[in-house]
Amino acid sequence: MNQVSEKKNFLQGVKAAMPIAVGYIPIAIAFGLLAKSVGIPSYVSFLMSLLIYAGASQFIGINLIVLGASWWEIVVTTFILNLRHFLMTATLSQKLEKQASRKWRLLLSFGITDETFSVSSFQSPKFLPKYFLLGLNTIAFVSWNIGTWLGLFCASGLPDTVKSSMGIALYVMFIGLLIPQVKKSKSALVVSLLAITINSLSNWLGISNGWGIIIATVFSAAIGAQLFAREESN
Repeated sequence: MNQVSEKKNFLQGVKAAMPIAVGYIPIAIAFGLLAKSVGIPSYVSFLMSLLIYAGASQFIGINLIVLGASWWEIVVTTFILNLRHFLMTATLSQKLEKQASRKWRLLLSFGITDETFSVSSFQSPKFLPKYFLLGLNTIAFVSWNIGTWLGLFCASGLPDTVKSSMGIALYVMFIGLLIPQVKKSKSALVVSLLAITINSLSNWLGISNGWGIIIATVFSAAIGAQLFAREESN
């Protein structure tokens, strides 16, 4: 692949990441504010965003630290919550262009989140260009860490109503990413409804959020793959 194509793919990834960045920054600001308000050292909070880079795990980790949980409880809880990343990276590994080396795959896997996975999954090319995913992941990662820094050092003077409203930005972003896809794709609509139904049933049965997400992801994807593979073969 020549440099022009690489640059084009990278910039397309950057463009696709803009809705994610708009959603990540206020959520990361909220994380920084929360961590600071409960007495977590700023350098610890910033390292969490740099090295862990998983919003739900970071929020849960902060809450568990405040509750006095042991390091083992924190590790196990966040591990269960993030099991879905094995599924997401395995799926994208199959879609990533064949020329991507193992080093590239390791680098790109670090930047996979729920949102970058969602955007990548809906890309039309049969094989996903590695530079597209690099651009997508880079903007998402940078925006999350910028938001964390702003929350730790610049957002303490914001009105309480603004601070509290930042927590819903994640849900708004997910809806914004999902709606255009379900309008264009019957398979996306069906799989989304399946995931909602299975996750709701899991919550009703008292299954933890982490396991509920994993179960909903696995079963909705498996059912959708079976249904639409048959349609394509016909």
